[in-house]
Amino acid sequence: METLDQLGLADDLLRLPHYPARHFRFHTPAGTLTPTDYGALDSRFPYVALMPQARFLDFLASRARELPTFELRLGARVTGLTEEDGVVTGVRVGDEELPASLVVAADGRFSRIRTLAGLPAKSLGAQTDILWFALPRRPDDPPEADVDLYFGADRYVGLLGGPQEWQVGYSLPKGGYTAVREAGVEPIRAFLRERIPWLADRTDLLTDMNQTTLLSVDIARVERWHRPGLLLIGDAAHVISPVGGNGILMALQDAVAAANRLVPALRAGKVHDSDLMAVQQDREPAIRQVQAAQVRTEKQVLKARERNRTIAPPWFLRWVFAVPAVRKWSAEKNAYGPNPPHLSPELNLSAVPTMIERH
Repeated sequence: METLDQLGLADDLLRLPHYPARHFRFHTPAGTLTPTDYGALDSRFPYVALMPQARFLDFLASRARELPTFELRLGARVTGLTEEDGVVTGVRVGDEELPASLVVAADGRFSRIRTLAGLPAKSLGAQTDILWFALPRRPDDPPEADVDLYFGADRYVGLLGGPQEWQVGYSLPKGGYTAVREAGVEPIRAFLRERIPWLADRTDLLTDMNQTTLLSVDIARVERWHRPGLLLIGDAAHVISPVGGNGILMALQDAVAAANRLVPALRAGKVHDSDLMAVQQDREPAIRQVQAAQVRTEKQVLKARERNRTIAPPWFLRWVFAVPAVRKWSAEKNAYGPNPPHLSPELNLSAVPTMIERH
């Protein structure tokens, strides 16, 4: 939100339906822990703004369309790369060739351009998949519920608040979707009734597995994020698990780091391979740190599952998280990530909102 504010976009984005989440909580059979308090942040935005990703992307696209040199093509599937003397010079979309001074692949965890470029991603060992579905929000729901994890034997449920509904993420062992689908919705509803009793009055609305969407969780990273004329960023370069909810943050910070390095090079007339290498060098340490933490969490989940124990953080942390400064530190760590990049003043960002206002 602070980065979007620098671009003059935050206020308009927040006019769209969203949910300001101020806390992150763990609910265990032994009680509730609150490790993170975003409300304690020294920021104009002391919360996490939750909204559907499609709505966020539509907003960015609508603002980008107002810039005179921006063109958006929907449904344009890249079928190949064009190259000259080992340098990527553009892409093919169907039978059309689109030349480019630089191709930036931001096409997600199943990146087509990454495959075409021969830059494979190495999986780091995710142990969990997630089933997502929605349940309606009601006026008498607990007002303190924001971003919450509810732990039980062998699994947990993540709850994300929204203006009109709850997004529910039901965990299952990696590759366990077939067994869960054969068992049907009743075990899921039973877990919700047991662990989130205030949702029990609407669990019957989940009637069919077709109401769920499987998210195959992965944690992966490409060794080299670039080739001459081509740069991978976001999940195309490094797949972030939904654990911690910071995939969008990592991708946006990649874009910031890329802008800081590439805009001056493009203004000077040429992007060198050293510029692309610098983007990876700027971002890879933070990505490695975030992914290492996610891998540790995945191993803890696997160990608890194999021992048939409740998947939950140690209860002694209740005394640690009782300290307000610790909850604030946790919020800063999760909200900003390691070594967050900042948009360079040399990019002359003040011209961007002025241009948008004029149109």
